[in-house]
Amino acid sequence: MSSDKSIPHLILDFIRDEGLVKGSHLPAQALADRFHVSRSPVNDALALFESKGLLRREPNRGYFLAKPIDAKLEKKLGITQGDAVSATYFRMADDVLKGTLPLEVTESFIKTKYELTAAQLKAVLNRIAQEGWAQRKAGYGWEFSSMLTTPDSLLQSYRLRLALEPAALLEPSYHLSPEVLDKCRAAEHHLLDGGIETDTPDQLHERGVRFHESLVEASGNPFFIDTIRRVNRVRRLISYRSMQDRKRYTEHCQQHLQVLDLIAKGKRVDAAEMMRKHLQRTLENHQKIRRLLNP
Repeated sequence: MSSDKSIPHLILDFIRDEGLVKGSHLPAQALADRFHVSRSPVNDALALFESKGLLRREPNRGYFLAKPIDAKLEKKLGITQGDAVSATYFRMADDVLKGTLPLEVTESFIKTKYELTAAQLKAVLNRIAQEGWAQRKAGYGWEFSSMLTTPDSLLQSYRLRLALEPAALLEPSYHLSPEVLDKCRAAEHHLLDGGIETDTPDQLHERGVRFHESLVEASGNPFFIDTIRRVNRVRRLISYRSMQDRKRYTEHCQQHLQVLDLIAKGKRVDAAEMMRKHLQRTLENHQKIRRLLNP
């Protein structure tokens, strides 16, 4: 069974965020697509949850939620955010962004530097590779993407989103279902009600990603959808670093809710303009991000 604990964490977050109830279906392929991974680690996580009683498996149908998640069950599952794999992941992300970790390293170097077991090393590297900010070198070692620490490249990624996301709201086939709209609103209210301070970096990032991807997915344009997913994979690392200052999230949530209200009223032109202003603010904060990357 996979030792990569990031996928079980993400599945638990998905169950909470979507408000899934007993009997809800968890399709393995849909989860793999959502997390941008193969089905193998997802199937491993689902099998783990079945063995712990959280899920039940039905022949030829897949996995279904057997009971709601609570603190007692999480403890029984042994899935905690403070595990060595997650802690090391964030340490490595911070070191890459600060430039204190070489862009080319050996596995033995990482194992020694971060005091990992062989299983923990494999789990950390698998997660990093899945998220796209490092890849195995041909024959030996690992290489981190230099793009993630280049301010000009970050600026270009923000400009891409600024061009793409408002345009997606104006697509002729645009339709955001009431169910998705309600889920987006609930996620923003959760953050404003205290989640900004208490959510983990993983949870904060996933909520932001789901908001923006949900709005773009409603365009029905597969080119827009594929592009925003690719951009979000790259910006994950930057999001984690910038979460050291969470004050900006209140404003972000309020702007997200304004966009949703305009879409609900059928005012997509106004919603697109609000989205443009929202992303423009992020672009204008680029100098602050530059300072974070080069303290």
